[in-house]
Amino acid sequence: MSDCFDRGITVTEMAPMDQPIDVSRETAAAFVGRALRGPLNEPVLVHGFGEFRRRFGDTWSRSSLGPTVQQFFEHGGRNLYVVRVANNARGAMICLPASGSALVLRAVEPGSTACIRAAVDFDGVEPDNDELFNLTLQRIDPVSGIVIDQEIFQYANYRDGSYSFIADLMLTSTIARVENPLPTHRPEATIGLDVPFDSPYVGHAQDGTDGQELTDYDLIGSRKTTTGLFALQQIDQFDLLYLPPPGKGRDLGPMSILAAERYCQQRGAMLIVDPAADWLTPADAIRGIRDLGYASPNMIGYFPRMRHRHDVDVPARVVGGVLAGLLCKLDRGPGAWHGLHVRGMAVSRNLVPAVDVDQESTEILARKGFNIISKGSSGSVHILGSVTMGRGRELHRDFVSLPVRRLCLQILNAIDQATRWAVFEPDDSRLAARICAQVTAYLSFLADMGALENDRFDVQCEAGMFRRDDGLEHGVTTLIVFHPVGCKEPVSFTLQQRVGGCRVASTAFAPVFKECA
Repeated sequence: MSDCFDRGITVTEMAPMDQPIDVSRETAAAFVGRALRGPLNEPVLVHGFGEFRRRFGDTWSRSSLGPTVQQFFEHGGRNLYVVRVANNARGAMICLPASGSALVLRAVEPGSTACIRAAVDFDGVEPDNDELFNLTLQRIDPVSGIVIDQEIFQYANYRDGSYSFIADLMLTSTIARVENPLPTHRPEATIGLDVPFDSPYVGHAQDGTDGQELTDYDLIGSRKTTTGLFALQQIDQFDLLYLPPPGKGRDLGPMSILAAERYCQQRGAMLIVDPAADWLTPADAIRGIRDLGYASPNMIGYFPRMRHRHDVDVPARVVGGVLAGLLCKLDRGPGAWHGLHVRGMAVSRNLVPAVDVDQESTEILARKGFNIISKGSSGSVHILGSVTMGRGRELHRDFVSLPVRRLCLQILNAIDQATRWAVFEPDDSRLAARICAQVTAYLSFLADMGALENDRFDVQCEAGMFRRDDGLEHGVTTLIVFHPVGCKEPVSFTLQQRVGGCRVASTAFAPVFKECA
């Protein structure tokens, strides 16, 4: 297996040099989907369902994003990045009269429920100046009518090419942009004669639209323009990725899943994959996964879907948000090296499996890479199996184990983030010794916590120059060998830390413990 990811040159926050590596970082999930409002192709960190509703709108019958976000927080998740995507959605339009022409503004955030308004005044502008004006923009909560965002552009000019041209000033606006045709005169003041000390606001001349149902292309997006799931390039780290079904009664397309899995490999994250809607029996799931051919240790699958306890006639729903929330809760408590069947990891009692899976089918499905949602004798519902969808096709067959795979990714990501400072330090033996001490202390702490089978691990580091096509580049290479709990044998990785990013690969030829103990 070769797990390589090169993040490219990005502006990131680096941990202070020589600081202990954090063993208690909160696990972060990322969901990509359709919402009523909110910024497009921009990861927004939310810490609760109420915060999601304020920023992206309420749950929506034409999208499964809202319910899955609610599942996430109800099952223990705390940090969630939400990326809103859309297909030909349009923002609301405002037209401000300008002596026979108009200053046309288009909302940055599209959607039928997005609400913006604008006002023009001439406060502070010389009476003989007929070019300058002040523009106030506001974003309004459509339910409460409360102003949730405001921007003021003072002494703006309507003339293209001027120093304070309004279209240029508004390039930084998060509320609206100027559209063609440009006004031929200065916008008229919106002050009403009946309220001389107030500035009434102009509302929509045209409401926004929600666009069409999402396609695979909308969800995948573009790496070049950082849209779709590639919008996550804007954040430094996430651990779990989930793409809810793009529409009611629709499954996520294989193209989206394969693109998301590849991106997770590059970012050192795990992808949660829903079962198809027509997998009504274990045999359907086995046949379906065989036909799709999914086989990656960076994918987490489950079966079956679930339904609310009293919704007998309602189609079963996806619960990827439940799985993501429980994994975050697990990491914060027992630790990523434990399975989801441990105490305190039960699914909400409001949800029940849509299909009862017997013991024999549970074992078969687990071998195929499914985690089984099962109802126990006490009525509680747990997720059994703790497997990835690797299905034994990787060099390290132990990466079929979900706890082993997630622990390895957790260790690699933590070391990567904590050692980025090293590429800016002089390359000598003292630098290598400092990194070795930093990583050794981290692995020792994990061993004390029970994450490793024993305290026999090896850390080797080399700081020097790497040859590139265009010359030499300073970097640091770290080799680590450790034995995750529940793993049959030790695993080993190399991390090549360079200015342009970190490259991680599994190492087939690692030193044996009797030589490095």
